[in-house]
Amino acid sequence: MGSISFGVILAILASVIMAINAFVITTLVRLIWKTGYLGLCFVLNLAVADALVGFSITGLVTEELYGPEHKTPQKYCLLRMACITCPSAASIFTVILISFDRYLAIEHPFQYLKIMCAPLVGACVGGLWLLASLIGFLPVIVRRFQQKDYQGQCTFFAVFQPTYMLTVFCVGFFPACFVFIYFHCHLLKVASLHAQQIREQEPPGSAATCLPPPISSATKAVRTVAILVGCFVISWSPFFIGSLIQIVCQDCPLHYVLERYLWVLGMCNSLVNPLVYAFWQKEVRLQIHQMCLCMKMKVFPLFCVDNHPHAPSKTVVLVHAISLAQPVE
Repeated sequence: MGSISFGVILAILASVIMAINAFVITTLVRLIWKTGYLGLCFVLNLAVADALVGFSITGLVTEELYGPEHKTPQKYCLLRMACITCPSAASIFTVILISFDRYLAIEHPFQYLKIMCAPLVGACVGGLWLLASLIGFLPVIVRRFQQKDYQGQCTFFAVFQPTYMLTVFCVGFFPACFVFIYFHCHLLKVASLHAQQIREQEPPGSAATCLPPPISSATKAVRTVAILVGCFVISWSPFFIGSLIQIVCQDCPLHYVLERYLWVLGMCNSLVNPLVYAFWQKEVRLQIHQMCLCMKMKVFPLFCVDNHPHAPSKTVVLVHAISLAQPVE
């Protein structure tokens, strides 16, 4: 630790993560208030968790800027690392919850609004944060997961035992990754069935059969699913796989690579999430457009020209469970 350049990188990363997710939180709160669609609460919770990830990273910036001679008490370092791990775990679990929400919306579209009620959404979000807090603060509770020869440099592997990473992998990341891929593979199956039904309903010899088939909404959603799976796996898999290698090979010098590169790659997932889960949804983009227009009229009223005087003054956004389950247009 104690690298000024790495501290600057962390500061920039934390600032960008907090800024983008704060903007997403504002947009989603306005959209949920306007439409009442509870499924967006999961995306909102993801933005909150990612914003907390960015905020928790700022504590490590001071560690880097102080230099290697700075010594952090072990209890303080434990709490700092737990505060980083907790929202990171909440972000991963929320991604799973969003995939389940979209699976439910596509598999049971007519019963979705009855199933996804406010008590269920609150229970899912509350249980998610409870589990994330348990995983994040587990080393604070269980002393066996704490390093005995802590030297004062606050890093992940300097304060946590390698067995803690093995526990997190077996209890948290591996089951979450398996469930995440399962739901999206099922979405792929549903999309292929929808495309097959559309082809079967077209009369033979029609003009539509002679043209190349258009990309259906389900196929667009599957394309998004592939990007979601890729971003999730690429962001976090190298860190957890490298951690497992470090556990098996205690003499392998992987701490520097894990804490300087692979861990930062996992943190970048909190920067990618709002771009994938929020900005790609049509309803969110429309809300952002309306907010920008409103801000333009308030900040620059003299430069606003009404090019459509007969257009309605207010745009009503209709949110449907199927369209939100398929964010890409």
